[in-house]
Amino acid sequence: MSKQRRSFDVSYKLEVVRMIVDQGLSVSQVCQDMKLGETAVRRWLSQYTAEQQSQPGIGKPLTAEQQRIRQLEAENRQLRQDNDILKKASAFFARELR
Repeated sequence: MSKQRRSFDVSYKLEVVRMIVDQGLSVSQVCQDMKLGETAVRRWLSQYTAEQQSQPGIGKPLTAEQQRIRQLEAENRQLRQDNDILKKASAFFARELR
């Protein structure tokens, strides 16, 4: 029988990372205390440090700032696509009027 994969919300991940960063606990100690896998916690830690250095992290953003940045980037992408469609449509109709 296989183990079911656990999922954690962003606030829990951030809490675990802050235990390591702010309190100075070791990754292995936190993993033993919280019954977590070291690989996941190390991934959360690397994502957090990347986000603190204003680099895009992997996976879902941990900090509210990075969540907002990703949301704005997606909105920006959508607006650029809409603008391109409008440009093409206006060029098409401009040719039709000639």
